[in-house]
Amino acid sequence: MTKVRDRTEDFKDAVHRAALNLGYNESKIATIMASFIMHKTSEKSSYTKAALTTLESIKALEQFLMNHKKDFVDAHRTTEQERDSIEHEVTVFIKACKDQIDVLTNSITDEEAKSKGWLGIRGDKLNADTVAHKHGVILILSEKLHSVTSQFDQLRALRFQEAINRVTPRRKPKQSGLTAVAETLTSGNVELREVNNSEVRQTDAVQAESINFQQQLFDDETRTLQVELSNMLGAVQETETKMVEMSALNHLMSTHVLQQAQQIEFLYEQAVEATTNVELGNKELSQAIQRNSSSRTFILLFLFVLTFSVLFLDSYS
Repeated sequence: MTKVRDRTEDFKDAVHRAALNLGYNESKIATIMASFIMHKTSEKSSYTKAALTTLESIKALEQFLMNHKKDFVDAHRTTEQERDSIEHEVTVFIKACKDQIDVLTNSITDEEAKSKGWLGIRGDKLNADTVAHKHGVILILSEKLHSVTSQFDQLRALRFQEAINRVTPRRKPKQSGLTAVAETLTSGNVELREVNNSEVRQTDAVQAESINFQQQLFDDETRTLQVELSNMLGAVQETETKMVEMSALNHLMSTHVLQQAQQIEFLYEQAVEATTNVELGNKELSQAIQRNSSSRTFILLFLFVLTFSVLFLDSYS
């Protein structure tokens, strides 16, 4: 059995001599050979860079929530101003991430609109698989942002519940104590009147006046307490109403984000279906073109045979 000779080195020498004959020097040849070994990485597109930036922003937001979770929930660690500042920063961050996702979605729509040629058929510049991949990226980013917003909504609900528990006063029955004091004063007044009724009428009048004055003070204090309790109750009800409204708005925002994710998924399915329809249409067009060309060939062949037959019959007759 004959051995196969390795001609690799001979081939390299031949290529090296051909390169020298074409005017390449040694350094340029070494650079070209190095480029074959170490391939240059392809530059990322603007859409990929924007998507990666959005993903990094969402991860940074999630890390920020994890770092400030205890500070936001526990009222003894930070003040209300610091907690409001954390909430404002998170809200601005979420809005910025949502705007970035909207920009990516609009860029896909613009590319699809520009790539459509005559009769709304997609051109060759925009691949259907690339469009589907971009829609999938937007879907993943939307779901990631929705999970982060859900975590933030839970933390904010805990804070509102803590605020309601702190503001709500503990009501204790005080009417029995006031009744006992009133009964004691009344019994004292009766005893004083019985003792001093026989002695001096002027002393009774002075004591009665002092008792009326004390009763008036007690009535004023009772009215003040009632006003304060009613104002506190109104503030608690107003806080509870605002909390319910904010919770409803947060739930509405989360619902809209989820609906947007579902719409993106639906658009992704439509894009895949449209791609399949376009491919089937291209196949049908190619088949129609083939049928048209074959029918023309058959007609020309038939006319040629018919003409030849007529001439043959004419010459034969």
